[in-house]
Amino acid sequence: MEEKNILVVVPVEERHKEKLEQAAGKASFTYTSITGATREQVEQADIIFGNVAPGLLKNATRLQWLQLNSAGADPYVPKGILPENAILTSSSGAYGKAVAQHMFAMLLAMQKKLHLYRDDQRNHVWGDRGNVTSIEDSKVLVVGAGDIGTYFAKLAHALGAYVIGVKRTQGPCPESMDELHTMEDLEQLLPQADAVVSFLPSTEETRGMFNARLFTLMKAGSNFLNGGRGNTVHTEDLCQALVSGHLAGAALDVTYPEPLPEDHPLWDIPNAYITPHVSGFYHLPETLDRVVDICTENLRRYREGEPLKNVVAH
Repeated sequence: MEEKNILVVVPVEERHKEKLEQAAGKASFTYTSITGATREQVEQADIIFGNVAPGLLKNATRLQWLQLNSAGADPYVPKGILPENAILTSSSGAYGKAVAQHMFAMLLAMQKKLHLYRDDQRNHVWGDRGNVTSIEDSKVLVVGAGDIGTYFAKLAHALGAYVIGVKRTQGPCPESMDELHTMEDLEQLLPQADAVVSFLPSTEETRGMFNARLFTLMKAGSNFLNGGRGNTVHTEDLCQALVSGHLAGAALDVTYPEPLPEDHPLWDIPNAYITPHVSGFYHLPETLDRVVDICTENLRRYREGEPLKNVVAH
């Protein structure tokens, strides 16, 4: 391909730069950060690797391809954000291990009430919190059975859970799942599950989807987890389901709004277990390697005129 201006706003190391530059062939690279990228740099780029601020893309008329470092692409999909003919690709496939392990750890902690015992420790209380539950022989419903959901299912299945997956379109059932359904079956499946785990993206169909009606359908004493997008949950309805005792607990790595305001009542609900959207990004260092590998492969494909991986419609 002809020489391209490639802007990289991901915190890559020298070894990553070598891989990217080798894959791109004849190209001019500029390395900066997401917050350090200037409007001029963005407008001069033919290819961008990383989640630049959408507001900087308004006059990026040269842009031919935006490779995101995130699995989600929500802010870049609305019409007018990207040039009409620009390709948008995500890093779906890079975060399964990191996010799934984080959310699985939260599930086990809730089942054993470890978050409540941690509260007791801080208050210097030596007390018995009563009965706990087990992942073994439980039913786990994974809503959003993509890369991350499938990895989570593998962990749950390995410890003896019966795993039911739900995704937008029907396909072959992964080995890590006992059943795979489409979203049309969700309401019938909710009452069966001891734990409902959501990895849903934010779309017109999913925003606010987990509301009072769906929480009421869930089994009394079940746990709800969200490692997808915060705005797929009606937060006030979730608070009510927790305070009423209908849900045993909720583990959230994402919230709505986000960041969660300091005075939001969700903070003070004992059976809510919150982390500040840290399951992904590069807290697990190998995740960055996976993101770079996806971009490197797509650079090779782009140079050779092959279809890119993880293309997102916009």
